[in-house]
Amino acid sequence: MIPLKDINPPRTTPIVNIVLIAANVLVFFYMVYTSATVPNSENAIMMAYGTVPARLSLWLAGRTSAEAAFLPLLTSIFLHSGLMHLAGNMLFLWVFGDNVEDYFGHLGYLVFYLVCGVGSGLIHVLFNLGSRIPAVGASGAISGVMGAYAVLYPGHRILTFFFIFLIPVPAILILGYWFVIQFLEGVGGIGMGVRGGGGVAIWAHIGGFVMGVLITLMVKKR
Repeated sequence: MIPLKDINPPRTTPIVNIVLIAANVLVFFYMVYTSATVPNSENAIMMAYGTVPARLSLWLAGRTSAEAAFLPLLTSIFLHSGLMHLAGNMLFLWVFGDNVEDYFGHLGYLVFYLVCGVGSGLIHVLFNLGSRIPAVGASGAISGVMGAYAVLYPGHRILTFFFIFLIPVPAILILGYWFVIQFLEGVGGIGMGVRGGGGVAIWAHIGGFVMGVLITLMVKKR
């Protein structure tokens, strides 16, 4: 099931969401340009700005700086390992982000997005201590947005591509199905590090979604 559009127009222009999408796209094409002109630059960028769990152990042992250990938790959420990785993430952000921004407000949404991104990175690190593979992508932050959407608009319809059909599906079904798949894959892969060579961290997805749900529930309660 691929969500294409939510049938839930926001009341305000999702300025922050648009800026976040633009920033991710610009960073990706900057990396493409750099890798085309400077040999091995893409790997160097991934290692420098991606989340490498082993750096936490090195920092605790006093063998690296706090900046090297923790700053990539922020920078990694603007990096992507390929065009399909970028396109998939930006599609989900486009579909679900506008209404969540509408609820939190522009500044609140930006803070929420970054907190989910950094927090999901920390959860990935905790499940993969010792891994030297850089994890990259906005998936953790976007998972937080999806968790918030599931809390705020569970019954709203999402126009979804299902095999060869376009059908409106309640958001809670799509998001619940997505989360179950991620959770099962995460549990099945504990101790195996990130999935594949691209640095996609399943536990960042799971952690981001749960954080999005919990933060949104706390905000609604207040």
